[in-house]
Amino acid sequence: MRSSSDEERCNVVYAIVKAGGRQEKVAVGDIVVVDRVSGDVGDKIELTPLLLVDGEKVTSAAKDLAKVKVSAEIVRDEKGPKITILKFKNKTGYRKRQGHRQKLTRLKVTAIA
Repeated sequence: MRSSSDEERCNVVYAIVKAGGRQEKVAVGDIVVVDRVSGDVGDKIELTPLLLVDGEKVTSAAKDLAKVKVSAEIVRDEKGPKITILKFKNKTGYRKRQGHRQKLTRLKVTAIA
């Protein structure tokens, strides 16, 4: 006899995709934050799938993944938190201060087909 958690595990569909230089686990309706993607808000983009899990069936072969499409929509562009870099050399008076904010894009996964 199967428990409800076993049934939920059989119905789960998710994919591991390559997005913004990293790998992200996504399902339909998920919102992920990745490095900046070119495009306007509302544009549809395709993400490269590396693995697909459909219930108990796992697909990782390149020829099978070529048929899989993971679609996402650009929700908005944003910036990450401020990072402060300080350089200091002792006894010379050398001090250098620099800041950085990473450019990011928020994506909403619309379909895994």
